[in-house]
Amino acid sequence: MEGSDTYLIRPNHQHKFKPAIVRECIREIVRERLSGKRYEPEEVTELSRSLAECIKDKVKNAGFDKYKLVVQVVIGEQRGEGVKMSSRCFWDADTDNHAEDVFINENLFCQAVVFGSYYY
Repeated sequence: MEGSDTYLIRPNHQHKFKPAIVRECIREIVRERLSGKRYEPEEVTELSRSLAECIKDKVKNAGFDKYKLVVQVVIGEQRGEGVKMSSRCFWDADTDNHAEDVFINENLFCQAVVFGSYYY
């Protein structure tokens, strides 16, 4: 077979979505940006968007460039109450995955989730 017109429908092992690596990317950005931060309702929309963009860029740069990424960031005021969240989506159990991390300080909480779906 001549040429390189071959299509991979599955990532090789080194390019598979690795939740532990992605979780560390999330953790690093969220802790850096939110440590010591106070909850300010008028800033939450922009802060959530900015965190999601930073997380997406860091994950892409970690070698997951063949993945479509969906990043969800939720920030709320910390009042000692509980919050439950859930998500649903279609994906290929062999190639797609997700990672999440939660950050809490005395003023706010943040949950960030990254969904990675392999495309070919």
